[in-house]
Amino acid sequence: MATGNVQVYYGTGRGKSPAALGRAIRAASEGKTVFIIQFLKGKTDDEMEYLKRLEPEIKFFRFEKSAEYFNALSEEEKLEEGKNIKNGINFAKKVLTTGECDLLILDEVLGLVDFGLIDVSELQNLIQARLEETDLLLTGWVLHEDLRPYIDEIYHLMPEN
Repeated sequence: MATGNVQVYYGTGRGKSPAALGRAIRAASEGKTVFIIQFLKGKTDDEMEYLKRLEPEIKFFRFEKSAEYFNALSEEEKLEEGKNIKNGINFAKKVLTTGECDLLILDEVLGLVDFGLIDVSELQNLIQARLEETDLLLTGWVLHEDLRPYIDEIYHLMPEN
């Protein structure tokens, strides 16, 4: 039986999300089911309209309601979006425990730890919740050292000089 793996694309360099999307397209072209859940990025109708063209092969989810990036929100707006983000995390856990897809991409999920929206142990539990055959890909700026033992492949993207 084939087993899935856990990959991380992280760093301050550009290209993490496009790399994850490339992985999604490759998996979909192999007949695999792919879900992408985006966090912290805000919601632009143009971008979502474009990404929706890839459905039904690749399904996109955003639980946040704001069009702004999370760090640009007021404290009150951050509290509200924090609830929506928790819904996204709960959905991700459900997907991982039920095996609803072959590849789950959690775009910018590492940033949830940076913003204090979840702690590292919640992310560890999420990783451990996945069925053995499910691939999981995480992106974000900072990879917390406590997550490294749970990850099979790590790609660090640095800015160009």
